[in-house]
Amino acid sequence: MAIDMNIKILIVDDYDTMRMAIKNLLRQLNFTNTEEASDGAEALEKLNKDKFDLIISDWNMEPMTGIQLLREVRADDNLSDISFIMITAEVKSENVIAAKEAGVSNYIIKPFDAKTLKTELIGVLGDF
Repeated sequence: MAIDMNIKILIVDDYDTMRMAIKNLLRQLNFTNTEEASDGAEALEKLNKDKFDLIISDWNMEPMTGIQLLREVRADDNLSDISFIMITAEVKSENVIAAKEAGVSNYIIKPFDAKTLKTELIGVLGDF
């Protein structure tokens, strides 16, 4: 069964240009139902007001990092089942391990393209 291309996706990154780049890559893959947040705290506010199917979040943000957001989402019974893809420039194995231990659905290293994003989305959502 193909996934619903209208799933609601929250893009979390402290750089406008990175949020726009991710949004454009998602649009290339026919995902258009997106919202944006500039850090983990803003993302939590949006998550508590509206229903999202997927979070794509940067790791390095202030004041709340992506890993902190991931831990908050996984600890909240109302949010814990949302798929969560972490994006980072960090290739340190301890970061990958920390994200997996915190319950990340998938992990993408910057820079990446639409093909890489599609592969990771299929890993999380199923084929489309």
